[in-house]
Amino acid sequence: MKFLHVADLHLGKVVNDFSMLEDQKFILEQISGMAKANQVDAVVIAGDIYDRAIPPGEAVTLLDSFLNELTGMGIQVIMISGNHDSPERISFGENLLGRQGVHISGLKKDKLTRVVFEEKACVSEFLLLPFVKPAQLGVRTSHEAVELLLDGYWQEEDKKKHKNRVLVTHFFVTDGGKEPELSDSETTIHVGGLDNVDASLFQGFDYVALGHIHKPQQIGSRPVWYAGSPLKYSFGETGQTKEALLVSLGEAGLAEVKELPLRPLREMRKIEGNLKEILEGAMEDSVEKNGQRQDYIQAVLTDEGELIDPIGTIRSVYPNVMQIVRKEMESISDKNVISENRSRMHAGQRDVLSLFEAFYQEVRQTQLSEESKNVVTDIVKELEGKE
Repeated sequence: MKFLHVADLHLGKVVNDFSMLEDQKFILEQISGMAKANQVDAVVIAGDIYDRAIPPGEAVTLLDSFLNELTGMGIQVIMISGNHDSPERISFGENLLGRQGVHISGLKKDKLTRVVFEEKACVSEFLLLPFVKPAQLGVRTSHEAVELLLDGYWQEEDKKKHKNRVLVTHFFVTDGGKEPELSDSETTIHVGGLDNVDASLFQGFDYVALGHIHKPQQIGSRPVWYAGSPLKYSFGETGQTKEALLVSLGEAGLAEVKELPLRPLREMRKIEGNLKEILEGAMEDSVEKNGQRQDYIQAVLTDEGELIDPIGTIRSVYPNVMQIVRKEMESISDKNVISENRSRMHAGQRDVLSLFEAFYQEVRQTQLSEESKNVVTDIVKELEGKE
């Protein structure tokens, strides 16, 4: 059998005040197209369906449309809740939807949900293990929680019976202490390894479909894969290629994992230069060049001195600019000046103008002009006169 492995949809996500719903709709249509083109039996969504526990109505409508599209083509859906999801909300209608080919596991169960596909050549069984907090099981770490749940599975499982076994889960999985590669859109904090689940627990599974980490990657040399998020959700991900994983199972177990690149509606990228260079560069990013001016942009400005409304200026050519960053041009001598200024500011010096000069030089790394000194002096006098 064949299935498509995706994860971390984060439907309803907002990035730097930009709603990603239009981009998510575009990428879900692409995923359903891939599923149809490759004649898959199922699409597996390994958690973080939504970006937050109570998703906006538009995100729920989008998921409903996606599930209808897949089931309408005779493709079954297997999905679990992740750490961003509300297990109760994800589980709504679980039994009813299961009869329609949408298999959901949101809430933690003592007996894990199984979905079985029977073919002449082989039987493939999917075991659904949603995200669960260790405290819910009375243990201290995620590793102990997963170990406990999988022990229950293996105790009742007939290991001699030949079938493909696929685990779908959503945890921070390591391999002998080696952690997966992260990006800055992942907000989970891993304290003292309490969240770590070692991949050695997955021995016996032909494939493990993971969610939780946004960069697609294999864990060690094991058949354990993160599909990653289908879209970039931070500028720390600009170098990544997002993808869906096409997994083929045969009589002998895992046959192939094929990476299918996903093309976003708008790319997320960084540009750098002074304001003039960025405006000139926008002319090259024309509509004829795949509409690059519509991309989500982080502009790193190298200009020195004051700029009047730089984000408004850049937005006139890049309407979806998300961030403006001023690049620090700090030399060793500058650092010495800053250090000296800090000493002056803390040396009992109470003259307002001197304090402002020191502050200005520390922040702007240049001397306050005589004209500016006069302006500051006038303002200080005016304020003092009002007290």
